[in-house]
Amino acid sequence: MEKMSETKIPGLSIAVIEGNEIIYSRGFGFRDLNSGAPATPSTIYGIGSITKSFTALAIMQLAEEGKLDLRDPVDKYVPLKLRPLGKPATIHNLLTHSSGIPALAYAEAFIRGLLEEGETWLPIATPEDIIAFMRGAEEWAVAKPGERFFYLNEGYVLLGYIISKVSGIRYVEYVKKRILRPLGMKRSYFDKDEVERDPDVATPYIIDKEGKHIPSRFPYGITSDGGLLSNALDLAKYVIMYLDRGKLNGTEIVSAKSIELMEKPYIKVPFELFGGEAYGYGLIVYPNFLGHKLIGHSGSVWVYTAFMGYIPERKIGVTVLANSSGYPLSYIGMYALANMLGKSPEELPFIRMEGLLKKLEGTYESYKGTMRLIVERQGDFLFIKRKSKYIEESIPLVFEKAEDDTVLFYTLSGGRKICAEFRVKNGKIELLYERYKLMKR
Repeated sequence: MEKMSETKIPGLSIAVIEGNEIIYSRGFGFRDLNSGAPATPSTIYGIGSITKSFTALAIMQLAEEGKLDLRDPVDKYVPLKLRPLGKPATIHNLLTHSSGIPALAYAEAFIRGLLEEGETWLPIATPEDIIAFMRGAEEWAVAKPGERFFYLNEGYVLLGYIISKVSGIRYVEYVKKRILRPLGMKRSYFDKDEVERDPDVATPYIIDKEGKHIPSRFPYGITSDGGLLSNALDLAKYVIMYLDRGKLNGTEIVSAKSIELMEKPYIKVPFELFGGEAYGYGLIVYPNFLGHKLIGHSGSVWVYTAFMGYIPERKIGVTVLANSSGYPLSYIGMYALANMLGKSPEELPFIRMEGLLKKLEGTYESYKGTMRLIVERQGDFLFIKRKSKYIEESIPLVFEKAEDDTVLFYTLSGGRKICAEFRVKNGKIELLYERYKLMKR
């Protein structure tokens, strides 16, 4: 609740899994602010890029059936030349975001345009539109396939196209028939008419720069890269299937071998939290999560956010969904998993950092109050703020390291690196900045 309050999240739903059971589920806050309707464990939200794992799972099913090979070049199935720096991109490359093509930002432009937030208007209604949009994209490449990770939504749209072409039915129908229905995910949808018939759907919200909640809408048109809407309980069934190595209640969705291939770390990702994070097939692998391997994925379509994560060896998992952007739901999910492991959440690096920044916030004064600075936290940064009748400064501080009772930050001024050193002494905090020593009041 604290993080929801801090970042203005209207509603949130969570489910916690152990073994083959949901051991805890709850909704917090509001699914709709206007009516005051509360969020429940069954409330529907968009799950964004968690959809990519469903797409990857469908690809694995088709590979098992011999209808495609993960080593096949993309242009075997898609009428698009995709040979970055002369090397053919394969299905494997699309699954792992290793095509060598940086993000083309179609989803960003599409969502912002649809929600009337951005200046760009990109009318993408079908995978064929994406194929047309991507013509010439191989010239945008900066690496050969397999060399570097670049998160590419467009690649997962192409995978959805491949699924449709190989299976003979629309991607949406394939996922419903081969994944959602067998798993009993009866309230997980792609289509607007199905969502509108459901009585427990969260209103999506934009949180504006003043912190106001603006009712919005889901960006229908996105499919295989982020178009699924679901709920914490349905998504928990999906996680249980992974924990049971491809099965749920005796129904096999895919083989254990395919699940293991999906969870294999293929390419290092540039965003590390615990160290060693890598991308599998539609899943992110955290090999060093408090001594365990965590598998998970986040999702966001701006007005909805979500996270699912699980630890195979301990057979535990979590699903978290919300009807706005705000505090990272991955952090909430990881906090829950840490508790289930019997670990202190204070061991989580983001919890330590949040606590540290909060501790350093405040008003600092120089000798006998001759000068006053305010230190405020904004996201992952501290800012030194100084106000007077004529001048207002806001100087960002970037964290560098923490040692014993000393925490070092830095900023830049005139091309020079300026250090800001916080020191804790006898329960008090002092700041050494430029030529000044200041004490926290």
